[in-house]
Amino acid sequence: MIKLEILAIGAHPDDVELSCGATMAKEAANGKKTGILDLTRGELGTRGTPEIRHQEATAAAKILKVSIRENLAMRDGFFEITEENLLAIVQVIRKYRPEVVLTNAIDDRHPDHARGSELSSRAC
Repeated sequence: MIKLEILAIGAHPDDVELSCGATMAKEAANGKKTGILDLTRGELGTRGTPEIRHQEATAAAKILKVSIRENLAMRDGFFEITEENLLAIVQVIRKYRPEVVLTNAIDDRHPDHARGSELSSRAC
């Protein structure tokens, strides 16, 4: 099992890349173990299918040199703050024991980002 120093959690594949991709790449280059957790597959996105988004996420993980990338496959646009979703994130945090967790902004125009942020914060 890998112990992460930094785990970035995004509501959708590409959230981490857009919000803190440079930080993740820099820290990986500095020898830190980093990882990404996507909460959804981004199936409601207007730019690409879930399969294309998965391919892009896999390619981005290689470029960013993250040690792990997982996806919880919550329902894009419809996931809620529930015990089940909270425990799914807790399980990943316990698995990798990150020292730092980065996540979406708490206040954002996209409702998934705010919900994902609250879930992640509560899971921590």
